Amino acid sequence: MQAVCTAALVASATLVLPAPMAAAAPADPADQPVSALLSQLQTLYQKAEEATETYNATEEKLKKQRTEVNKLNEDLADARVALDGSRNDAGRLAREQYRGLDNPLSPYMRFLLSGNARQALDQGHELKRAAGRRAATLERLTGGEKRAAVLAAQARDALNVQEALAAKQKQQRDTVRKRLAAVERLLASMTGEQLERLRKLEQQGITEAQRKLVDSGRLGRSGRLGGSVNPSVVGGKALRYAFQQVGKPYVWGASGPDSFDCSGLTSQAWAHAGGAIPRTSQEQWKTLPKVPLNELRPGDLVLYFEGATHVALYIGNGQVIQAPRPGAYVKVSPIAANPLLGAVRPDADKAPLRDYAPPKVPEGAWAGSDTGYGSARAPGR
Repeated sequence: MQAVCTAALVASATLVLPAPMAAAAPADPADQPVSALLSQLQTLYQKAEEATETYNATEEKLKKQRTEVNKLNEDLADARVALDGSRNDAGRLAREQYRGLDNPLSPYMRFLLSGNARQALDQGHELKRAAGRRAATLERLTGGEKRAAVLAAQARDALNVQEALAAKQKQQRDTVRKRLAAVERLLASMTGEQLERLRKLEQQGITEAQRKLVDSGRLGRSGRLGGSVNPSVVGGKALRYAFQQVGKPYVWGASGPDSFDCSGLTSQAWAHAGGAIPRTSQEQWKTLPKVPLNELRPGDLVLYFEGATHVALYIGNGQVIQAPRPGAYVKVSPIAANPLLGAVRPDADKAPLRDYAPPKVPEGAWAGSDTGYGSARAPGR
């Protein structure tokens, strides 16, 4: 079966399977051919992982919204402190004026009545400066009140958006759980013989897809199966991190350190290499520079399915490292284990290394199914 990992950035879509019509209830698994069961599972897994990536996309928006809310609240607190200071200054000036500390006479009258012309002029200058300070204080007070009111409104609006995103995320989480529960029910209903036949049928499909891809020349005909055998410095670091995760379980919405979904693995690998990329596979496909399959080099990201709902890291020679889906573990797989969409290069501005020693492939990196049929149940909820 095609391994799908979560990576769809459809933040506004809630994926719901159509309710089956009463007259078209599915046949019992025992009465269906393995090919039909395989098709059902492929659909169920893909729906589950699309819903998972929708959840991931909302989680990213929610993180940004929390940051905005916190920043607005900090700005509002600073504005209120400044406003309190302006009010204190205004109050002090009002008290001084009430006690008659400011001379109500005009500078001209003080000059005429004063026996000391120099002293009258000095007092006039001082009173002029005091009037300027009063005006400035009142201006700060008025401006501070307006700024505090604007920030308060912005903080309320931002909090409302945050609460809406949190509610949306909860709905998406529930959708993912329903999708995975449907997978579990179908797998649990199969016999051991059906599961074994299904594994063999799916592996045959992957082997045939890989053979056709290589024979087609889409990966190049040089024998290297890609344009360059060497990654950039950053790409090499990303690969080393990915290889260190081999054997860790796939868990939807996870980005390490103990478990990963597909885009969680790719985004963390590049983040640890110092080249931050988007969290979801759809954003990775949308924003990163495209690269032809026959120019692939280790460290590039390979995207799958029409909606870019799965992603893996290319390691060279027609192979990828990936977190397949629930029930599977981070592993090395043929590049054609899923229907190819294309590839992107996070480090398009970096030249490949002249000398490169690939990481040692961990023992057991090829073990297990490329499609997550480790058991009759789908863990990771």
